[in-house]
Amino acid sequence: MQRKFSRATGIIGLMVFCVLSIEGCSPAKERVTVKVVVMAMFERGETRGDAPGELQLWVERLGLDTEYEFALGEDVLYMNDDGVMAVLLGRGIPNAAASVMALGLDDRFDFAQAYWLMAGIAGGDPADLSLGSAAWARHVVDGDLLYEIDGREIPDDWPYGMVPLGLDAPTTDPEDLHGSWAYDTIAFSLNVQLVDWAYAITRDIDLGDAPGIVEYRNHYVTYPEAQRPPFVTIGDTLSSSTYWHGEILNRWANDWLRLYRGKDANFMTTNMEDSGTMTALQRLGRAGLIDIDRVLVLRTVSNFTMPPEGQTAVWSKTQPYPDNGEPAIEAAFVVGNTVVQALLEDWPRYRHEIPTAASE
Repeated sequence: MQRKFSRATGIIGLMVFCVLSIEGCSPAKERVTVKVVVMAMFERGETRGDAPGELQLWVERLGLDTEYEFALGEDVLYMNDDGVMAVLLGRGIPNAAASVMALGLDDRFDFAQAYWLMAGIAGGDPADLSLGSAAWARHVVDGDLLYEIDGREIPDDWPYGMVPLGLDAPTTDPEDLHGSWAYDTIAFSLNVQLVDWAYAITRDIDLGDAPGIVEYRNHYVTYPEAQRPPFVTIGDTLSSSTYWHGEILNRWANDWLRLYRGKDANFMTTNMEDSGTMTALQRLGRAGLIDIDRVLVLRTVSNFTMPPEGQTAVWSKTQPYPDNGEPAIEAAFVVGNTVVQALLEDWPRYRHEIPTAASE
């Protein structure tokens, strides 16, 4: 009697499993091979036909007309027959981490050899960049995991109120971090050879100029790099869900990058998502679902992170983005797509071999 009951129970269980699991009772569907994933953070309105955010130009210009429902994300997934996918992550570190993790675990797609391109706008340090410029990051550093004391309450000898977790005061000495709390999601270093390759094939792109950014950069007469027309460079990025601004915090950002990634790190852009994105990609790589050495982070400058000489941080923060930030949105597509097309054009090679500047 017990044996019959167990057999019946097993049959019923299998039937329930068949109902709940489509793939469990039918031949496994072939997964869609993805060659490049373009990650955008926000869209201003519709995905097509209006003023673009970070996603729209990719969808329109690359003909990403195949759509996949993506209930765990912020929007549907967009893809074309060339193997390029675009995903909208949402703003802020939590949204980015959740969206990337959900996508990487989606078994409809094969990401084993995919390249991942973060392409979005950012604040830029006027000491290093001009409006509309583009910077390929070698390092991504989180700016949220820390102690913070309001600047009005800090000791007179502190430069700012930001302190590494586990320490008692701000520091610029990486040796001091040995006494801090250990996290593996504060600092990320990308594949420098891939970054250098991306820079090498984009460094001479003419990004044009625009009346609004020409006029606005005239405020920054004491910053030679900010006076330049838009250009492409290599520069690191600080990630925080807090939209910070001002000269003191800009000094902290520069110190923070060097503190966690060494003296050769150079803060150039600030974003609100990339440490969340890198956390998810790092874990997906640990599980063997993606190749973490195939990740690129491109940030383009829509606004400056600090005011010009003679103006306050509040003045600077409340200024509208020159030209509505569109030169930076355009630069993210033009520079990023140059890399995407290079990967596609030589896909039989780059499917197996990650490009380097030396191999070109």
